[in-house]
Amino acid sequence: MLHWLTLFLCAKVITSEASECHNFTKLPITDTIIGTDLVVRLLLYTVRNSKCASLINATHISPLDVRKKTIFFIHGYRPFGSPPNWLTKVIETLLRVDDINLIIVDWNRGATTINYSAAVANTKRVAEILKPVINYMLSNGGSLRLIHLIGVSLGAHIAGFVGSKFDGKIGWITGLDPAGPLFTGKGVNDRLDPSDAQLVDVLHTDIDALGYREFLGHIDYYANGGTDQPGCPATILSGKKYMVCDHQRSVYLYINSMTSPCNITIYPCESYAEFLDAQCTQYDSTYPIFGYHLDKWKTSSSVMKFPNKVFFQTSPQEPFCMYYYLLDIIPWNKNARKGYITIGLEGENGIVVKSKDNHSAKTFERFKEVTLLVSVDRDLEDITSISLKYSSAIVVEAQTDAGILRLRLRSLSYPDRPHLCRYDVALERDEEVKFQPFECQVQET
Repeated sequence: MLHWLTLFLCAKVITSEASECHNFTKLPITDTIIGTDLVVRLLLYTVRNSKCASLINATHISPLDVRKKTIFFIHGYRPFGSPPNWLTKVIETLLRVDDINLIIVDWNRGATTINYSAAVANTKRVAEILKPVINYMLSNGGSLRLIHLIGVSLGAHIAGFVGSKFDGKIGWITGLDPAGPLFTGKGVNDRLDPSDAQLVDVLHTDIDALGYREFLGHIDYYANGGTDQPGCPATILSGKKYMVCDHQRSVYLYINSMTSPCNITIYPCESYAEFLDAQCTQYDSTYPIFGYHLDKWKTSSSVMKFPNKVFFQTSPQEPFCMYYYLLDIIPWNKNARKGYITIGLEGENGIVVKSKDNHSAKTFERFKEVTLLVSVDRDLEDITSISLKYSSAIVVEAQTDAGILRLRLRSLSYPDRPHLCRYDVALERDEEVKFQPFECQVQET
């Protein structure tokens, strides 16, 4: 009788532990001051247990299915001890779009401290703890090819340290605005590096403050040039949000890429200024798109075929979509003009969009074609009218008009759409001119 009672109690304890839901560590603000010793907890979510995480470790990975893709999502510095505000959205979105093993690497104990350098010192220790977990997966039939490490800020460098322990054979590492402070200038053994995985892609959103400025991957995305993300506060009067918004935008852009209604096309370029001046926007369908579905664009030969440094723009709010056009202008004014042209587009449903002020002052010389990048946050499939406004870059300009012999508007986002043309347009300084375009007779490239 005692034997059966013992078995019953053991079974009850095991069942209770197996059914227990584990949550990300939440720490009090006092831990910020006194600091925390490193503790790494691995929270496993799958399609079956998307609302209830299982706790796994280096000798217990059930119910993880090693035959499926496994994502390790690694957070960064947590000075105040709270869970990341993007955590729930990451879990829900990833498991909605993919049947995967999702492991949230919770190292909040170790990342929570007022002493940033202490958190940095823990990054390599986190990697040491993750190594035997992956080894155990491999010993049970797993594959490095099916592992994707996604790291945020300090987490990006942790992903790199893990990858280096497996000689760069892990399938994919994504760095979301990797931390810059105390990593800038470090050698490849002390930061994320392209040799850490078969594919390393990196998104930069805060290179002038908390993020890393230089290349770290096979392909480095610079959203909006890597600084000052649209929709983020412009002044310190907004408090904490001003400090972290640009940095955290990397996570929201990446989450959004999983389900976005638009493909964010990227453009290789030497600088953001050249991109804005339409010097790098030759459409090429072989260029990959930004985000989670990048691996679908991966060639069968080498990831080094990817352009290394690429740019794209986003709108201030989700889904962050932007749509691009090129406006080709052939001036006919007798004397050269130097200034700016503001572009507006109207669709057949009455929606009007204004292009972002992308370009620097242009010189408009007679019969010399000028190309402007037009970027708007709404897709107008059928454009019914175009508006232009010329503003001079010279305070006192003898002539106030600027004439256009021919203009042509062509879509970069949808290159198969017809080009729109208009001839003989006269522009008065600081006055908006609106007109109806028509389909160009010759669809030139």
